[in-house]
Amino acid sequence: MSNAPTQRIAVIGAGLMGAGIAQVSAQAGYPVVLRDVTDAALQRGLDGIRASYAKFVGKGRMTADEAEAALGLITTTTDLGAVADADIVVEAVFEQLDVKEGVFRELDKVAKEGAVLASNTSAIPITRIAAATGRPESVVGVHFFSPVPLMRLVELVRGYKTSDATLAAARAFAEGVGKEVVVVNRDVAGFITTRLITALVVEAAKLYESGVASAEDIDTACRLGFGHPMGPLQTADLTGVDILLHAARNIYTETQDEKFAPPEIMARMVTAGDLGRKSGRGFYPYEA
Repeated sequence: MSNAPTQRIAVIGAGLMGAGIAQVSAQAGYPVVLRDVTDAALQRGLDGIRASYAKFVGKGRMTADEAEAALGLITTTTDLGAVADADIVVEAVFEQLDVKEGVFRELDKVAKEGAVLASNTSAIPITRIAAATGRPESVVGVHFFSPVPLMRLVELVRGYKTSDATLAAARAFAEGVGKEVVVVNRDVAGFITTRLITALVVEAAKLYESGVASAEDIDTACRLGFGHPMGPLQTADLTGVDILLHAARNIYTETQDEKFAPPEIMARMVTAGDLGRKSGRGFYPYEA
């Protein structure tokens, strides 16, 4: 890491996405502050990062010394004020507008002038999030994909007032952690990827709900007919039926486009706790 970046990164939220963003940032040589509201959440995030680095070491993708050095670049805190020195702040909290607005209001108070304020949202318009701050030109969408250490894509999303300099800094950061970037020039709800997969999942769930075909056959049709590596219902189970239901509702609320209106079966599954792989059952059963 002799050519380590000089910029400092702060990540807000130590869940799966936040921990993953912290992991790839530290692996690329960025000093990282990882913030969450409890020490327990921070410890879970750090444990996940440590385990992921151990897998990379085991597969020869990095050395034990490199893993140790990367871990040494990550500090954890429950104090949001610790982001004051960060050049780029990446928010990765729950995918709900009021939650994100609350975070960005606080970031507006504590982040230094000129800091890039990025949201990892997958479906909420950046313009709405930016409106919670007094510096909307510094707010940008930086949408990583799960699992962050393995997925190469990042969607950069320009809000209505996002400046060229902010977008350029976000691109440099995303490319600096080894990702390939696509740019969304108008922050429609769902952007590119969430909008496309949500429309496909919603239609697949409707076909399944109405008995047109089994989940297996719907997924097989997409894999073999379209060359998709995974069918839409398998994707829903992997992502979380609850997360896709929430995304579909967000996009439908924003657009009033009926193709994004989620079918009843998705809401019933979420109410029943059938959330996909993480709960042991979704459109398919999974062994514990």
